[in-house]
Amino acid sequence: MKLGIISYSFERESFEKIKAQGLDFVEFCVNCDQENRFQEFYDKSEGIRRDLDELGLFTGSVGRWGGDKINPDGSVHQEELHADQTLIQAAAKLGCPVYVTGCNYVDGLSLYENYSAAIGYFQALIDFAKPYGIKIATYNCRWNNYLHSDPAWEVVHGHLPELYIKYDPSHSRYAMGADYLSEMKKWGKRFAHVHIKGSLIIDGERFDDPPAGLDDTNWGAFMAALYASDYDGNLSIEPHSAIWKEGELGDAGVSYTIEMMRKLMFR
Repeated sequence: MKLGIISYSFERESFEKIKAQGLDFVEFCVNCDQENRFQEFYDKSEGIRRDLDELGLFTGSVGRWGGDKINPDGSVHQEELHADQTLIQAAAKLGCPVYVTGCNYVDGLSLYENYSAAIGYFQALIDFAKPYGIKIATYNCRWNNYLHSDPAWEVVHGHLPELYIKYDPSHSRYAMGADYLSEMKKWGKRFAHVHIKGSLIIDGERFDDPPAGLDDTNWGAFMAALYASDYDGNLSIEPHSAIWKEGELGDAGVSYTIEMMRKLMFR
Protein backbone atom coordinates (compact mmCIF):
# COMPACT_ATOMS: atom_id res chain seq x y z
CA MET A 1 0.00 0.00 0.00
CA LYS A 2 0.98 3.62 -0.51
CA LEU A 3 0.14 6.58 1.72
CA GLY A 4 -0.79 10.01 0.37
CA ILE A 5 -3.01 13.01 0.96
CA ILE A 6 -5.68 15.09 -0.76
CA SER A 7 -4.62 18.38 -2.31
CA TYR A 8 -7.00 21.04 -3.57
CA SER A 9 -4.04 23.02 -4.86
CA PHE A 10 -2.36 22.42 -8.20
CA GLU A 11 0.81 24.30 -7.27
CA ARG A 12 4.30 22.85 -6.85
CA GLU A 13 4.70 24.47 -3.43
CA SER A 14 1.90 22.25 -2.10
CA PHE A 15 3.51 19.17 -3.63
CA GLU A 16 6.85 20.03 -2.05
CA LYS A 17 5.20 20.08 1.38
CA ILE A 18 3.63 16.67 0.71
CA LYS A 19 7.02 15.30 -0.28
CA ALA A 20 8.59 16.74 2.87
CA GLN A 21 5.95 14.91 4.94
CA GLY A 22 7.30 11.64 3.58
CA LEU A 23 4.16 10.78 1.63
CA ASP A 24 3.98 8.83 -1.62
CA PHE A 25 1.23 10.43 -3.68
CA VAL A 26 -1.27 13.24 -4.16
CA GLU A 27 -5.03 12.93 -4.60
CA PHE A 28 -6.93 15.65 -6.45
CA CYS A 29 -10.59 16.43 -5.70
CA VAL A 30 -12.06 18.76 -8.33
CA ASN A 31 -15.59 19.22 -7.06
CA CYS A 32 -18.80 20.60 -8.54
CA ASP A 33 -18.74 23.71 -6.32
CA GLN A 34 -15.62 24.95 -8.13
CA GLU A 35 -16.95 26.33 -11.42
CA ASN A 36 -14.79 25.41 -14.44
CA ARG A 37 -12.12 24.07 -12.08
CA PHE A 38 -12.18 20.80 -14.00
CA GLN A 39 -11.02 22.55 -17.16
CA GLU A 40 -8.26 24.38 -15.28
CA PHE A 41 -7.11 21.04 -13.87
CA TYR A 42 -7.00 19.49 -17.34
CA ASP A 43 -5.11 22.46 -18.74
CA LYS A 44 -2.52 22.22 -15.95
CA SER A 45 -2.26 18.43 -15.89
CA GLU A 46 0.96 18.17 -17.89
CA GLY A 47 2.67 20.69 -15.63
CA ILE A 48 1.35 18.90 -12.54
CA ARG A 49 2.71 15.60 -13.87
CA ARG A 50 6.10 17.18 -14.47
CA ASP A 51 6.26 18.62 -10.95
CA LEU A 52 5.20 15.34 -9.34
CA ASP A 53 7.68 13.33 -11.39
CA GLU A 54 10.52 15.65 -10.40
CA LEU A 55 9.55 15.32 -6.73
CA GLY A 56 9.16 11.54 -6.85
CA LEU A 57 5.40 11.64 -6.21
CA PHE A 58 2.47 10.29 -8.22
CA THR A 59 -1.26 10.92 -8.58
CA GLY A 60 -3.21 8.36 -6.57
CA SER A 61 -6.72 9.42 -7.50
CA VAL A 62 -8.72 12.12 -9.26
CA GLY A 63 -12.33 12.69 -8.24
CA ARG A 64 -15.37 14.92 -8.49
CA TRP A 65 -17.93 15.19 -5.68
CA GLY A 66 -21.44 16.62 -5.62
CA GLY A 67 -22.49 16.99 -9.25
CA ASP A 68 -25.92 16.12 -10.70
CA LYS A 69 -25.31 13.29 -13.17
CA ILE A 70 -28.99 12.67 -13.89
CA ASN A 71 -31.56 15.31 -14.89
CA PRO A 72 -35.10 15.43 -13.40
CA ASP A 73 -36.45 13.63 -16.48
CA GLY A 74 -33.91 10.80 -16.14
CA SER A 75 -31.63 11.90 -18.96
CA VAL A 76 -27.90 12.39 -18.60
CA HIS A 77 -26.70 15.82 -17.48
CA GLN A 78 -24.40 16.51 -20.39
CA GLU A 79 -22.36 19.27 -18.74
CA GLU A 80 -21.55 17.00 -15.82
CA LEU A 81 -20.69 14.12 -18.15
CA HIS A 82 -18.33 16.48 -19.97
CA ALA A 83 -16.68 17.43 -16.65
CA ASP A 84 -16.21 13.76 -15.72
CA GLN A 85 -14.78 12.89 -19.13
CA THR A 86 -12.43 15.88 -19.03
CA LEU A 87 -11.16 14.84 -15.60
CA ILE A 88 -10.69 11.24 -16.75
CA GLN A 89 -8.54 12.55 -19.62
CA ALA A 90 -6.57 14.65 -17.13
CA ALA A 91 -6.13 11.56 -14.94
CA ALA A 92 -4.74 9.73 -17.96
CA LYS A 93 -2.18 12.49 -18.51
CA LEU A 94 -1.18 12.14 -14.86
CA GLY A 95 -0.86 8.36 -15.00
CA CYS A 96 -3.59 8.08 -12.38
CA PRO A 97 -5.23 4.65 -11.87
CA VAL A 98 -8.62 5.66 -10.40
CA TYR A 99 -11.37 8.20 -11.09
CA VAL A 100 -13.98 8.74 -8.37
CA THR A 101 -17.46 10.26 -8.52
CA GLY A 102 -21.05 9.69 -7.34
CA CYS A 103 -24.63 9.87 -8.59
CA ASN A 104 -27.61 11.92 -7.44
CA TYR A 105 -31.03 10.43 -6.68
CA VAL A 106 -33.94 12.01 -8.59
CA ASP A 107 -37.04 12.19 -6.39
CA GLY A 108 -39.43 12.40 -9.33
CA LEU A 109 -38.29 9.05 -10.72
CA SER A 110 -39.00 5.55 -9.47
CA LEU A 111 -36.30 3.56 -7.70
CA TYR A 112 -36.02 1.35 -10.78
CA GLU A 113 -35.58 4.41 -13.03
CA ASN A 114 -32.91 5.81 -10.72
CA TYR A 115 -30.97 2.56 -10.69
CA SER A 116 -31.28 2.22 -14.45
CA ALA A 117 -30.05 5.78 -15.02
CA ALA A 118 -27.06 5.28 -12.68
CA ILE A 119 -26.12 2.00 -14.36
CA GLY A 120 -26.25 3.68 -17.77
CA TYR A 121 -24.17 6.63 -16.60
CA PHE A 122 -21.44 4.56 -14.98
CA GLN A 123 -21.30 2.10 -17.86
CA ALA A 124 -20.60 5.10 -20.10
CA LEU A 125 -17.79 6.27 -17.77
CA ILE A 126 -16.33 2.76 -17.59
CA ASP A 127 -16.31 2.50 -21.38
CA PHE A 128 -14.76 5.97 -21.71
CA ALA A 129 -12.02 5.27 -19.14
CA LYS A 130 -11.14 1.73 -20.23
CA PRO A 131 -8.76 2.72 -23.09
CA TYR A 132 -6.80 4.79 -20.55
CA GLY A 133 -6.55 1.90 -18.08
CA ILE A 134 -8.44 3.88 -15.42
CA LYS A 135 -10.86 2.32 -12.94
CA ILE A 136 -14.13 4.10 -12.15
CA ALA A 137 -15.21 4.11 -8.49
CA THR A 138 -18.16 5.56 -6.61
CA TYR A 139 -17.55 7.37 -3.32
CA ASN A 140 -19.44 6.37 -0.18
CA CYS A 141 -19.85 9.99 0.89
CA ARG A 142 -23.52 11.04 1.04
CA TRP A 143 -22.97 14.38 -0.77
CA ASN A 144 -25.56 14.24 -3.57
CA ASN A 145 -24.91 10.52 -3.90
CA TYR A 146 -27.01 7.46 -3.09
CA LEU A 147 -24.55 4.83 -4.28
CA HIS A 148 -22.91 4.76 -0.85
CA SER A 149 -23.93 1.38 0.59
CA ASP A 150 -26.33 -1.52 0.20
CA PRO A 151 -28.85 -1.99 -1.36
CA ALA A 152 -27.58 0.42 -4.03
CA TRP A 153 -24.22 -1.39 -4.22
CA GLU A 154 -25.99 -4.72 -4.58
CA VAL A 155 -27.98 -3.41 -7.55
CA VAL A 156 -25.62 -1.05 -9.38
CA HIS A 157 -22.22 -2.55 -8.53
CA GLY A 158 -23.73 -6.00 -8.67
CA HIS A 159 -24.77 -5.30 -12.26
CA LEU A 160 -21.48 -3.58 -13.19
CA PRO A 161 -18.55 -5.82 -12.19
CA GLU A 162 -16.07 -3.20 -13.42
CA LEU A 163 -17.46 -0.48 -11.15
CA TYR A 164 -15.41 -0.06 -7.97
CA ILE A 165 -15.76 1.67 -4.60
CA LYS A 166 -13.85 4.50 -2.96
CA TYR A 167 -14.27 3.81 0.76
CA ASP A 168 -14.13 6.09 3.80
CA PRO A 169 -15.19 4.56 7.15
CA SER A 170 -16.32 7.90 8.58
CA HIS A 171 -19.33 8.07 6.25
CA SER A 172 -20.52 4.67 7.39
CA ARG A 173 -19.98 5.53 11.05
CA TYR A 174 -21.93 8.77 10.79
CA ALA A 175 -24.82 6.98 9.05
CA MET A 176 -25.72 5.66 12.52
CA GLY A 177 -26.61 2.04 12.11
CA ALA A 178 -24.18 1.21 9.33
CA ASP A 179 -21.21 -1.01 10.19
CA TYR A 180 -18.00 -0.13 8.37
CA LEU A 181 -16.30 -3.43 9.18
CA SER A 182 -19.29 -5.38 7.90
CA GLU A 183 -19.28 -3.33 4.70
CA MET A 184 -15.57 -3.98 4.29
CA LYS A 185 -16.05 -7.73 4.83
CA LYS A 186 -18.66 -7.84 2.05
CA TRP A 187 -17.28 -5.29 -0.43
CA GLY A 188 -13.59 -4.91 0.35
CA LYS A 189 -12.50 -6.74 -2.78
CA ARG A 190 -14.19 -4.02 -4.85
CA PHE A 191 -12.31 -1.17 -3.17
CA ALA A 192 -10.14 0.80 -5.58
CA HIS A 193 -9.21 3.71 -3.31
CA VAL A 194 -9.46 4.42 0.44
CA HIS A 195 -9.71 7.63 2.47
CA ILE A 196 -8.15 7.92 5.91
CA LYS A 197 -10.27 10.36 7.88
CA GLY A 198 -11.01 10.48 11.57
CA SER A 199 -14.55 10.48 12.98
CA LEU A 200 -15.62 11.17 16.52
CA ILE A 201 -19.13 10.42 17.83
CA ILE A 202 -20.16 11.78 21.24
CA ASP A 203 -23.61 11.39 22.79
CA GLY A 204 -24.70 9.53 19.67
CA GLU A 205 -23.90 12.46 17.39
CA ARG A 206 -21.12 13.52 15.03
CA PHE A 207 -18.80 15.74 17.05
CA ASP A 208 -15.71 16.35 14.92
CA ASP A 209 -13.48 14.83 12.23
CA PRO A 210 -10.13 14.84 14.07
CA PRO A 211 -6.97 13.34 12.57
CA ALA A 212 -7.16 9.59 12.12
CA GLY A 213 -5.74 8.02 15.27
CA LEU A 214 -7.20 10.74 17.50
CA ASP A 215 -10.74 9.52 16.85
CA ASP A 216 -12.73 6.42 17.80
CA THR A 217 -12.43 4.46 14.54
CA ASN A 218 -10.78 1.09 15.12
CA TRP A 219 -7.94 1.64 12.67
CA GLY A 220 -6.24 -1.64 13.54
CA ALA A 221 -9.37 -3.60 12.67
CA PHE A 222 -9.89 -1.40 9.60
CA MET A 223 -6.45 -2.26 8.26
CA ALA A 224 -6.91 -5.94 9.14
CA ALA A 225 -10.11 -5.95 7.06
CA LEU A 226 -8.24 -4.37 4.14
CA TYR A 227 -5.51 -7.01 4.33
CA ALA A 228 -8.16 -9.75 4.51
CA SER A 229 -9.64 -8.32 1.29
CA ASP A 230 -6.20 -8.40 -0.40
CA TYR A 231 -6.34 -4.63 -0.79
CA ASP A 232 -3.02 -3.27 -1.99
CA GLY A 233 -4.12 0.15 -3.26
CA ASN A 234 -3.69 3.69 -2.04
CA LEU A 235 -4.54 5.17 1.36
CA SER A 236 -5.31 8.87 1.14
CA ILE A 237 -5.35 11.12 4.22
CA GLU A 238 -8.24 13.62 4.23
CA PRO A 239 -7.86 16.50 6.72
CA HIS A 240 -11.49 17.49 7.26
CA SER A 241 -11.95 19.20 10.61
CA ALA A 242 -12.03 23.00 10.75
CA ILE A 243 -10.20 22.68 14.07
CA TRP A 244 -7.41 20.51 12.64
CA LYS A 245 -7.39 21.47 8.98
CA GLU A 246 -4.83 24.26 8.79
CA GLY A 247 -1.91 25.87 10.58
CA GLU A 248 0.38 24.37 13.20
CA LEU A 249 -2.31 22.13 14.70
CA GLY A 250 -3.31 20.88 11.26
CA ASP A 251 0.28 19.98 10.40
CA ALA A 252 0.69 18.21 13.74
CA GLY A 253 -2.48 16.22 13.11
CA VAL A 254 -1.33 15.08 9.68
CA SER A 255 2.05 14.08 11.10
CA TYR A 256 0.32 12.05 13.82
CA THR A 257 -1.82 10.22 11.25
CA ILE A 258 1.19 9.51 9.04
CA GLU A 259 3.10 8.00 11.96
CA MET A 260 0.12 5.88 12.99
CA MET A 261 -0.62 4.61 9.49
CA ARG A 262 3.00 3.75 8.74
CA LYS A 263 2.98 1.42 11.76
CA LEU A 264 -0.07 -0.39 10.32
CA MET A 265 1.24 -0.69 6.76
CA PHE A 266 3.10 -3.97 6.30
CA ARG A 267 3.33 -3.85 2.50
